[in-house]
Amino acid sequence: MNYSLLDFFTLIGSLGLFLYGMKLMSEALQKVAGEKLRNILTAMTKNRVMGVFTGILITALIQSSSATTVMVVSFVNAGLLTLVQSITVIMGANIGTTVTAWIISLFGFKVSIATIAVPLIAVAIPFIFSSNNHRRYWGEFIIGFSLLFLGLEGLKTNAPDLNANPDMLAFVQNYTDMGYLSVLLFLFIGTLLTVIVQSSSATMAITLIMCANGWIPFELAAAMVLGENIGTTITANIAAIPANVSAKRAAFSHLIFNVFGVIWMLCLFYPFTRMIAYFVGQMDMGDPRDLIAFSQSLPAETMKAITAGSEQLSPELTQLRDQYLNYQISTSYALSLFHTTFNILNTFIMIWFVKPIANLVSIIIKKKESDEEFQLKYISTGMLSTSELSILQAWKEIGLYAERTQRMFGMVRELYKENNENEFVKIYSRIEKYENICDRMEIEIADYLSKVADGRLSNISKHKIHTMLRIVSEIESVGDSCFNLARIIQRKRNDKTEYTDYINDNIDLMFNLVEGAIYQMTNTLKSDNSLDMDEFNRSVNIESEINNFRNQLKNQNAVNVNNRDYDYLASVTYMDTINECEKMGDYVINVMEALREAEK
Repeated sequence: MNYSLLDFFTLIGSLGLFLYGMKLMSEALQKVAGEKLRNILTAMTKNRVMGVFTGILITALIQSSSATTVMVVSFVNAGLLTLVQSITVIMGANIGTTVTAWIISLFGFKVSIATIAVPLIAVAIPFIFSSNNHRRYWGEFIIGFSLLFLGLEGLKTNAPDLNANPDMLAFVQNYTDMGYLSVLLFLFIGTLLTVIVQSSSATMAITLIMCANGWIPFELAAAMVLGENIGTTITANIAAIPANVSAKRAAFSHLIFNVFGVIWMLCLFYPFTRMIAYFVGQMDMGDPRDLIAFSQSLPAETMKAITAGSEQLSPELTQLRDQYLNYQISTSYALSLFHTTFNILNTFIMIWFVKPIANLVSIIIKKKESDEEFQLKYISTGMLSTSELSILQAWKEIGLYAERTQRMFGMVRELYKENNENEFVKIYSRIEKYENICDRMEIEIADYLSKVADGRLSNISKHKIHTMLRIVSEIESVGDSCFNLARIIQRKRNDKTEYTDYINDNIDLMFNLVEGAIYQMTNTLKSDNSLDMDEFNRSVNIESEINNFRNQLKNQNAVNVNNRDYDYLASVTYMDTINECEKMGDYVINVMEALREAEK
C-alpha cells in the first residue's frame, strides 16, 4: 500500500479541521444554546436511565459513538451537561454504536453524516452574514458541526487504508494458538487499529474480514471487538484537548468505563464467547467457531472456486459455497451479538458506579487554578425543602459570585502588567471566560430566586429576595466592567501605546482603591451578609476617594495633553481606564447600599 507524505499531511490537516470544528461548535453552543437547550438536556439526563437512553438514541441516529462522545464533550465544555450526566450519555453511546455493527452485518453499508456536511455549510452562510447575533451564532454552530464531521471523515479516509488492504494483516494468523496470550494480543491489535482508523465501525469491518477469511477464530475476533471499545475512546480525548477540565474528565471517563468493562469481560471471556456461539448456532447457519475448521478442511482449489464469485458452479460446489457463506454470516452475527451484549451488560453493571467513576476521573485529572468553568456550588435546579433554607443557600452562592468577580479584577491587574504576548493572550482569554461565567451565574441565581419567591414567604424574606436580585445584577455589572477594562488594555496594546510613569502610577493607585472596595464587598457577602455602620462608612469613603480621584485626573489630563506630557492617543485609553474604574466603584457601593437598606 502506497502512503505518501502528502497523505500524511492530509491526515494531520483533517485532525486540525476536526479540532477546529469542535472548538467552533463548543463556543457557538455557549452563545446560542442559552437556558432552553440546557433545560432540555437536563430533562433528558435527569436520571441515569434517561441519560443512557439519550446516548443510545443520538448514537443510533448519527451512526457514530465517536461523534456522540465528541458532542457530549462539547456540551460539558459549554456548561450544558454535568460530568455525571455526561457519563450516562457516554454509556448509552456505547450501546448505540452496536447498531452500526448490525448494519454492517445485515446490509454491509454505513450511513455517513459527512455527506451532508458541505450542504449544511451552505445553509449556514446566510446565518453567518446576518446582522442578528442570535442567527449568526446559529450559523457558527452549524459550521462547527459540519467541520467536525468533515474532520472525522477526513481522519477515516486519509488514514492508512487497512480496510481495503486486509492482506497486510494476514500475518496475525501465526499468533492464534498462544491461549490467553493470544486474546490479550488481539485485544491490543483491535485497540491499535481503532486508534489508527478513528472508527470502531471500520475496525469492526476489518475484524469481520479477518474472521470470515479464516485468519483468526471467533474468540480472537471477539477480543479485537473488546479492543475496539477501548480504541474508540481516543476520539473524545482528542476533542477534549482544547476544552476545559470538566470536558477532559468526561472524555477520560469514557476510557475508564470501557477499560473496566474489558477487565471484567476478560475474566469471563471463554464462557461468554461459548454462550454467544451457542445462541447463534441455533439459527441453523452453523457454529461460528467452526468456520476455520471448515475452510481448512477444503482443498485450496475448492476454496478458490467457491470464493471467486462465479455463478457457474457444480451443485456440490454450490452447496459448499452456501455452507461457507452461512458460516460467514453466522460469524458476523456472533460478533455483532457479542458487541451488543457486552455493552448492554457493561452499562447495566457500571451505571451503578457513575459517581465513583466521576470521583475517580476528578482525582486523576486535577483542576488547575487556570481551569474555570460554569458551575453553581450551593444551589441546584431543584428546590430545597423550604424556601427559607433556599434563601440561605442563595446567599452563599452570591458570596461565591462576588469572589469570582474579585478574582476577575485580580486578573485585570495581571493583564495590565503583562508584557509577554503568549501570557497576555492566556490571561485575556481567562478573563473572557470569567465574563461568560458571570453572565450565566446571574441568570441561574436570579432564576432560582424567582422560583423561591413563588413559595410561601414572610414579608422579611420577600424583601431579602428583592435585595438579593438587586445585588446579583450589580455584581454582574462589576464583571462587565472588569471585561471592559481588559478590552481597553488590549486596545492599548494593539495600538502600541506607551504610558508614562505618571500614568502608570495613577492607574495603579486607582486599581488599589477599586480593589479595596471589591474586597470590602466580597468579605461582607461571604460572612453573614450583615453590614454594620463602620463597614458601610468605610465603603462610602472609598467610593468618595474613587470619585474625587477620577475628577482630579480628568481635569489634570486636559492640562497634561496640552503640555504634551503624553500624546492624545495615550490619554484616550488612560481616561477610559479611569472612568471604567469609577463605574465599578459605583456598582460596588450599590451592593453595599442594598445590604444597608435590607437591614432597615
